[in-house]
Amino acid sequence: MRIAILEAGTPPERLAGRYPGYGRMTADRLGSGPDLTVFSVNRGDWPADPDAFDATLVTGSPAGVYDPLPWIGTLIAYLRGLDPEKPLVGICFGHQVMATAFGGRVEKSDKGWGIGLHVYRIAHTADWMDADPEVAAPAIHQDQVIEAPPASRTLAGNGFTPHGILAYSDRRAVSFQFHPEFERDYARALVAGHRPGELDEALRARALASLDAPSDGARVGGWIRRFLAGRSRPG
Repeated sequence: MRIAILEAGTPPERLAGRYPGYGRMTADRLGSGPDLTVFSVNRGDWPADPDAFDATLVTGSPAGVYDPLPWIGTLIAYLRGLDPEKPLVGICFGHQVMATAFGGRVEKSDKGWGIGLHVYRIAHTADWMDADPEVAAPAIHQDQVIEAPPASRTLAGNGFTPHGILAYSDRRAVSFQFHPEFERDYARALVAGHRPGELDEALRARALASLDAPSDGARVGGWIRRFLAGRSRPG
């Protein structure tokens, strides 16, 4: 299976060299097996032939979908042009840009920053998921999906992020607001230095403490692998 990973952003400069890029993190979470190619679309690196790939995945990014950056408009058009029968997965910014491309609405939330390990209640269980009623993973976002696309269904959410996981009925697509690809040490490093002087320090302390709890990143990686392969959960 050939998968195009569209890398929409990179770790902040202060962490450069210490951690892999978001495309590599995502590839590592998917594990061995698929033929994975990372394209840095935020830097103008695009697949020459989208049809050459069996699936597409869009990573996180510090950018907002409403930012006046030419590559974001190009990405929205690219997503709309993909074969709807081929799997498409979005993570954080990828979740938001997919919602924007397919008729939803994304805004900077008046709730502020969602940061730390967040727990989401699963309302609808897709066949590639397991039966556990909750999922926990690192989150770091202020933008979020305010209105879900008309052809989507919200699979999981919480009080801060109602649309935590979206699945689409008009295409083989699913997206996650949180970061299953972030390992604990990277999530802690990202939160520890995030927006110094701007982020409320009590919120930062709570976020860092929350990251001591177990993350379901590997579990969600299994969900994504089953989704991409068109397989149901075991059992």
